[in-house]
Amino acid sequence: MFGYIIVNKAEMKFKEFDVYQSYYCGICRDLKRKFGVCGQMTLSYDMTFLAILLTGLYEPQTRKGSAKCMVHPLERHVTRSNVFTEYAADMNILFAYYKCQDDWEDERKIGKLLFGRLLEGKSKKLRQAYGEKIRRIAGLMREFSEAEGSGHADIDTLGGLFGRVMGEVMAVREDEWAENLRRLGFFLGKFVYLCDAYEDVELDRKKGRPNPLKERYEEVDFEEECRTILTLMISECCREFEKLPVLENAEILRNILYSGVWGRYEVVRERRHADSRREENLSERAGSGL
Repeated sequence: MFGYIIVNKAEMKFKEFDVYQSYYCGICRDLKRKFGVCGQMTLSYDMTFLAILLTGLYEPQTRKGSAKCMVHPLERHVTRSNVFTEYAADMNILFAYYKCQDDWEDERKIGKLLFGRLLEGKSKKLRQAYGEKIRRIAGLMREFSEAEGSGHADIDTLGGLFGRVMGEVMAVREDEWAENLRRLGFFLGKFVYLCDAYEDVELDRKKGRPNPLKERYEEVDFEEECRTILTLMISECCREFEKLPVLENAEILRNILYSGVWGRYEVVRERRHADSRREENLSERAGSGL
């Protein structure tokens, strides 16, 4: 479920994207420092939103630096690091571990199993650092896996469980903002889960993998229903965001929530629409004897 919580680069100012990229690079540096090159291999843009959100809310001391890396070996680039880029790096490792578990269950690829075991060893540090939070997340992920594996759970149940996981990740501290952050994470998590199920539904049907949207896929109003639910989920997420007193980099965060999160969904929707039109044209030609 990586790759959804990202910016719409086309609608960003260059300066804003540079700031966004600097937090991404900061998380990358923290992953390498704390977990080695193996940790860097798990890096995704999704946790950049978390780091920028928490930085804007709590305004910690942020270190600005520059570094080279394997991806950009000839050019130094700006990095920003603080306690929340470190936290985002930790959560990135945790999600990568659960993704390896999920991919192993779905695809039985030995590489996913081995990498997951490697990450499991590194994630032990997180259990010591975050204690009860990790236990709550682990319990929710077990419930999620069991519900998904049963093949009978509906989209609201599975999305709700993943939403609760995201809520725990967002609520970094038990303070006056914890409930807002949990609700923001809850609705964002439900949005991400539904997007992922929507994107994978065709392949899951073909391979017989669990997906709560499989039974609805051929219904006439499938596309409209998915779009409506997604809109409701992200609207509630944005409502919670706007309650938070975030000023620093607020426009970057709005770019992600109001536009960026729709990117992959729109690509999939357009592809399906194009495929549908192509099939209709072929049927028309076959019917006319051409």
